This record gives sequence, structure tokens and C-alpha cells, in this order.
Amino acid sequence: MTDIAVAEQATTLIGPGRLVLVVGPSGAGKDTLINAARTLVADDPAIVFARRVVTREASAAEDNLQVTPAEFDRLATEGGFGLHWRAHGHAYGLPRNLDDDIRAGRTVVANVSRMVIDTARSTYANVVVVLITAPADVLAARIAARARASDGSITERVGRSVDAAPNFTISNVGDPAAHARDLLEIIRHGRPQP
Repeated sequence: MTDIAVAEQATTLIGPGRLVLVVGPSGAGKDTLINAARTLVADDPAIVFARRVVTREASAAEDNLQVTPAEFDRLATEGGFGLHWRAHGHAYGLPRNLDDDIRAGRTVVANVSRMVIDTARSTYANVVVVLITAPADVLAARIAARARASDGSITERVGRSVDAAPNFTISNVGDPAAHARDLLEIIRHGRPQP
């Protein structure tokens, strides 16, 4: 079961910058596309890629800041997260200081659980949700290839269904570089390439 929590909600929505939430099932390739998009705009200070705080070890594909469950709970209690949630036996959070980037007019890109979308939309003034997806057999093969014990049951992860109500959907099958460019267009302009 997924628990969702948000640090103290402000009385006004946080803006004027945008919060681009990249969501989708395990194995969809969210981190792959985010990392490729990050490389394409490495010199653009107006775009910030969130580094999540997670109670799971970081990997080559996922650049998280690893903390213990006790450290995570302390940060959550002290208001250290703008958004935080629990899923698949781990706790995840977006550091509160990303709110400063949004207030400064920057675009913040974050890989989050689909379960925090409603909370984000009620906290931030300009939220764009991008759903990254792929067929179930592709998802299962990608999860199996990761061989990460913390992923748990592949069948359960592939079968999980949550309505993301996305603004945009990218079916990540085929050339990841092309899909990363599609994601970047959404990040930069709030729309895919014409």
C-alpha cells in the first residue's frame, strides 16, 4: 500500500515556475528519458532536475540521495520535503529547496509516484504531468533485466494501475533518444514537438 504525505501546504500555490512530474509504471524507462533530457540541457540553468531522497540504494540509472528510514522520517517531520510518499517498501521525497527554484521561475523535473499528482496540483501553480509507458511485456522484461531485489514481484509491479490524468503521454518503445527529445520539448515548452 502506498502512503502519501505532503509537508505543510502553503495557503497560496507555489509558482511561477513549472513542476514537470514524470510518472509511469516500473520499467517504463522514466529515468532513462530523464537522464537523456538532462544531458541535452546540461547548460540551461532554467531547468532543474530533482534528486530524490530515497530509502533505497542509488544505482547507475537512478541518482538518488540514499538515507536510512530513520533519517527520512526525521526530514519529513522537520518539513524537509515538498512532496514525499511511500511505495514498494521504500520512502521517497523531493527536497523542500526545489520550491525555491519554482518560486524563482525555473522548471523543476521530477520522477514521482502517480499517487502524488493530486497533491502536487493542489500545492503548485503550474504542474505538467508526463506519463511514460510501454506494453506490459516490455515493462516486465526491463524490470527483470534490472535484477534489483528491491523491485519485488514483477507481476505485481506490471499489473499496478493508477490513473495519472496526464497532460502528455510518451510510449517509450523504440528509439529512447527520440523519446528523450519529446520529453525535453514538453519540459521546455509545455508541449511535444509539432
